[in-house]
Parts: sequence; structure tokens; C-alpha cells
Amino acid sequence: MTTPLNEMELKEEEIRAHYLAATEMLMGIDHTPRIGTARLTLTSAEKSPEVASMQRRFRSTTPGLITRSMARSEGVRILDRIADTDDDDPLTSATQAAVAHGLRRALAIALAVGEHFAGQTPLVELKKANLENRLPRERAAEFSELLAAEALAVLYTFGNAMAFLLAAQASEQAVEVGAVEEVLSDNAPLALHGALWELDQKIGIHATNETLLVATILGYAEQLMDKVRSRAEGAPRLSAFTGANYRVKADDFPISGFEPARKARGSTLVMTFKKPNEVVGNHIAKYQAMRLAKMLMAYDFEKRLNPFAEMGGFIFTFMGDGKPGTGKTTLIQMMAGLLNDYCQVAKYPFRYQNLSIDNVDSYQGKSGQNAKAFIQNVMDPAVIGFGTVDDIDQIAGKRGDRQSSAGQQEITAVLMEAFAGANTVVRGNCTFGMFSNYPENVDDALRQRAGARFLVDGPQSREDYIDILALLLGKNHAIPLGDHDLYAAQEIKRAVAESFEKHSRPAEDGLVRVFEAVRGRIGDLDTIAKLGAYLKAIQ
Repeated sequence: MTTPLNEMELKEEEIRAHYLAATEMLMGIDHTPRIGTARLTLTSAEKSPEVASMQRRFRSTTPGLITRSMARSEGVRILDRIADTDDDDPLTSATQAAVAHGLRRALAIALAVGEHFAGQTPLVELKKANLENRLPRERAAEFSELLAAEALAVLYTFGNAMAFLLAAQASEQAVEVGAVEEVLSDNAPLALHGALWELDQKIGIHATNETLLVATILGYAEQLMDKVRSRAEGAPRLSAFTGANYRVKADDFPISGFEPARKARGSTLVMTFKKPNEVVGNHIAKYQAMRLAKMLMAYDFEKRLNPFAEMGGFIFTFMGDGKPGTGKTTLIQMMAGLLNDYCQVAKYPFRYQNLSIDNVDSYQGKSGQNAKAFIQNVMDPAVIGFGTVDDIDQIAGKRGDRQSSAGQQEITAVLMEAFAGANTVVRGNCTFGMFSNYPENVDDALRQRAGARFLVDGPQSREDYIDILALLLGKNHAIPLGDHDLYAAQEIKRAVAESFEKHSRPAEDGLVRVFEAVRGRIGDLDTIAKLGAYLKAIQ
């Protein structure tokens, strides 16, 4: 099933040709911020108030020059800033060295991509003509647009490579670096200078130790990619970048336009897993969960697509509902355990994450950011993902409900857009489960975005109650089992057959009357047309 993408190799010698320029950028550049506001500067001797008061601000009388920023050019020395994160230790640590090498390589890869972009467009020719002062006036607009497109491609690749190459150094620590401001698109070198200037500011503010250093850089890379991607949505002449696929073989780093290439890094699960026979009752939900876990393992990491997502039948979102104590948490533990075991055998990265009430924040916009980070982590195309929202009625608020906080409303909006929005791409590498004791309290539009319903009804039969009692008692007792075949009723094939047979007819009195009336009029409901007529009769 695996077919390689139509990729061009970004050769190692092309990347290493830019190592010197990248190293010089890290050692020191001068940059005057145009959009961002400087919060940190290089340490300099303080001036007395008398001397400081004698400095006057220069106001240019040259037409057009008044609109330019008159901020002083500041020195940016990333390597020195990195060295300051370990309490003045004179020796460079392994983490600092890895970060420096990762930043240099990310810069070199970005410059190499910019070189390819220029070679596939008229930009090389226009740069040469401009250098020789023979650029035709009618092509000036095209030249400016191509320079801006190259700057956006280089900036995004820098952030993408930075996040990918430093993912191996990441920990569970996360840093909220804030929005990225200094995104310049005049030309590629200036764009990189602006990015390095702002990265230097972020490191100086947030990176008080080496763990926070890596987390700060990764947080900045994510924000930079988001900002550049949104800027590129309306930018012209980007087809040479978005239409090409590159791969850096040494790092196994794919470059596909403005799509992030994340390192295949799973999360370490600290969870009590349950085996399928330890889930008593809930036969249909258990069967559907086991089936979905097997479907997820058919994901093709090279094509980044699951054949079940193409053919149909893949459950991207589902709602698990039932009364309290019927086994929703046990079902989550069973499915996560199955996926974890499958991925360990197949050597696939597996990532499980739960969106809990802790993600609802009092700060405006923070809850939405938390929900978006949850969605992005689970939907990472480089991993098998399983995301759950337990007690979703407590986390995602109903629209128009005065009792729902602003944070709950933000989470509802993010989940609705992610599950069935205009930009939702179902690759088949992940699934989301929403669980609730009171599904009627969930927003109607969000509840309807669930592709399937897992009815968690708990133990039903006499055998189920004997099995769950034996399971809860464990083995540390001397009570005999008696006349009972332990867990035989939980055998999935037998249990599912009986459960499906039971659910082949409606249980509610009103639905039974409609069902019998429709079947008496048109016969057994064995075609889509007859089923549609039954649904209309229910209405």
C-alpha cells in the first residue's frame, strides 16, 4: 500500500553550502525591529540622567523617510544568548550544542529551499537584472512579489525545520511564548534576521534553564509557522513552493509547502490498561472500539492516508454515552491499551491525550489555544493518535447557555471546527472520542459531529454481573466460583451477535409502534429506501 510521494531530494552539499552564512547569523547580526517591540537588549553601561537627557530624537525631513522606524539597530547574538541559560557554566552543555547545531541546520535548509524557489521562478534573473541596475519598470511588481514569496517560503521552512530537528530534545515542559510579531517579507535575508531577533528576545525572556530553552524555541517555531501560514494564504506566486515536495535524506525531513513536518514522537503513557475480557458488558461498544483500533493500524505513514478513510467506514469522531458507572473510563483504558500494544509491536509512535477540565482557563483565548494544541497533537500525521474528551458536557459549553463560561464556549468552537470544519482533513491516523453521562447537555451541533455512537450500557445479563463481581474481587480470596463459565459471556463474537440481535428492533414504546406500522405497510426494512421511509415516519 505504500507509494513514495513525488519528492525531490534536497542534497546535503546544497545545505552545507549555506553553513557559513547560517553560522554567521547565529554568531551576530544587527537588526532594527520594524513591527516587534524590544523587551531585552544587550548589556551596556548605563548613562547618567544628564547625558541621557541630552540625546534628541532625530526627525528626518526627507519625504517618505518619516514613516520608517527610527529604532536603533540592535546586535543579536543567538549563540551568546543560548550560552547564558546554564548559570554561567563556561563549558557548552550537550543540550546547548544540540540546539545550536539544530538552529544552524534549520537556517541552512531554509536558505537552500529559497535557492530552489528562486531557481524555479524568474527570481534569479530578476535579482541579477536588479543588481546590474537594468530591471524593467514593468517587472518591478513581479520582482517584489517573488521576493515576498521567497521570504515566506524561507521563513516557514526555518520554523518547520527548527521544530522538526529539535523535537528529539523536547520534554513535557511547554512555554507560552506569545504571538510572533516580527514577520518581514521584504526579502529572505531580512526575514531571517527578523525571526532571529525575535527568537533572541523570546529566549532571553523565557529560557531560564536548558529545559525551558528547548521548549521556548519549539513554542516560537509553532507560532512562527502559524503566522507565516496565515500570511501566505493571500500571497501570490507561491506555487513553486507549495507545489513541490522536498526531503532532506540525512534527517528524514519532508518539506511539503506550508504543511508542518513533525517528528514522529509518541508520548509516554502513564495509564492502567484494561484487556478486552476485563470490560464487562458494553458488547457493541467494545466491538466497535476493537474494530476501530485495528482500522487505525492500517494507516500508511508514507502516503499519510488510511485506506479505510478513502473507502469509507473510518470513524473519525464518536460519542460514548451511558449512565454513571457503566464503564466509559474502562472502555478508554481498553482502547488505549490495544493501540499502545499494537504500536509497540509495529514500532509506530503512539500518542494519547485527554482534554480535561484543567484546560478551561480564565484568561480570554487561552482555553481555545489549549483545545487547538490538543487537536494538533492528536492529528499529527507522523503518529497514531487517540484523543478523548471525558465528561465533555463539563468542558465544552452549549452556545447560548449563560451558565457556560467563555472558556467553555471557546473549546466548543475549536472542537466543532476541528471535527467537521471546512479545513478538516481526515487522514485516518487518529480518532477522537467524546464521553458523557449526559449527552443531551452537549451542544447539538457538536454532538451531531460524532460519526458514531458507542452505547456504554454496562453489565446487562446475570452472567455479566457474575463476571464483574469476580473481576472486582480479584484473586485474593477463597470464595468458590460456583456453576459459571467465567468471562464466557464476554467472548466478543458471541456477545456482539446477541447484542446486535437485541438492537435490531427499537426498544422505546413510541418507536416500536412506528416500526411496526412502517413494516406492516412496506415490509422488512432491508433497503436504503425503506430505511429512509422509516426515518421519515419517525419525524
